[in-house]
Amino acid sequence: MKQRLSLMYLSFILIISSRESSSSIPSNSFIGIPPQDEDYFKREIIKCKNGSKKFTKAQLNDDFCDCPDGTDEPGTSACPLGKFYCKNIGHAPSFQYSSRVNDGICDCCDGSDEYDGKVKCPYTCHEAGKVAMESLKRKIEVYQEGVILRKVEIGLAKRAIARDKAELSGLKNEREVVEKVVHQLE
Repeated sequence: MKQRLSLMYLSFILIISSRESSSSIPSNSFIGIPPQDEDYFKREIIKCKNGSKKFTKAQLNDDFCDCPDGTDEPGTSACPLGKFYCKNIGHAPSFQYSSRVNDGICDCCDGSDEYDGKVKCPYTCHEAGKVAMESLKRKIEVYQEGVILRKVEIGLAKRAIARDKAELSGLKNEREVVEKVVHQLE
């Protein structure tokens, strides 16, 4: 009898632990939520962002779509319109469609979109950040070259305008002289 009870208890623990480890429900209910929205989700009763419904804090990221706009499921793929926030520390934060959460493809450079453990995502944010930084540096260099060229062109244009004004003034003076001569000859 004791062995049977022990076996049942062990079976129960194994079943529970396997369900917990295979579940796609995040252990942190705030996963996929951008920092600026965290206060919005701290209330016990939360409104869908489109105002259509309300849901409880327990329903946040529970893998069941309660809001048509996906407000309640930013960290799961339950809602077709949901958005998942990737922190991507070391690079730029981004949003991914919630349908890409736990799909076996690492979309966030920090791997946060594949939290169920089925896929081990490499942390590539620092490399991506370096590439983005180099790209920005090149853009800044091109911009600075453009600023220098613009100043040169403005200087050339100002000199050309001054030259044209001087020529126009000279032509006006010549015209007056010619008009006086024509007037005298008449």
